[in-house]
Amino acid sequence: MADPNLAVIIFLVVLLTQVVAWIGKSVLQEAAFSAYSSIFLSKAHRDQSRLRKQVLEDKAELNRTSSQDEFAKWAKLRRKVDKGIADLEKTNAVLASSRSTFGFRFNTLIWIATTGAQLVLVWWYRRQPVFWLPAQWVPAPVAYILRFPSAPKGSVSSAAWGTVCKRVLTSVEEIVKPFFQPAPPVAEPMGVPVAVPEKQTATIQEVEHDGLD
Repeated sequence: MADPNLAVIIFLVVLLTQVVAWIGKSVLQEAAFSAYSSIFLSKAHRDQSRLRKQVLEDKAELNRTSSQDEFAKWAKLRRKVDKGIADLEKTNAVLASSRSTFGFRFNTLIWIATTGAQLVLVWWYRRQPVFWLPAQWVPAPVAYILRFPSAPKGSVSSAAWGTVCKRVLTSVEEIVKPFFQPAPPVAEPMGVPVAVPEKQTATIQEVEHDGLD
């Protein structure tokens, strides 16, 4: 007996996979990390901003201090700048490590929820029909493909149903996607160059007249 819930579950998993592909894993990861860091890494970000500001101020003061005329003050500022840079690099390393760890875990979670879930569903329900086809509705070779790998004869397998769902969603994407893309800029028409005739300058020639007297 076919299980309608199985068809819905497979469709939802394929839909999730396609949505992730449409948006992009990098975009989703960046948005998820921004939300994660605002909650769990807010103190580290505040420390980073504070240290960066302090280092810039100390460097500016160090540049205004003469190492010859005010050596004691210059040496103290130099040590303060070095310590600030070391603390800033340590904070940057913590944030970079947190981003890398979060990226690995996020990609693993996405893989489990999409590709991994599809593989598990196809394997676990490989012998269970998703739909039954009417008798003699499709030719035998097509029926074999639809029940691949191990579903009963005359049925649609979980693998075939997942492929159909993916193909339909891809077709929907191809139809809908152009409506959300910005229209290309319209090029202004180029004027046709028109040859301008050269101005002819009238020349007055001196005419010799016979004496009228």
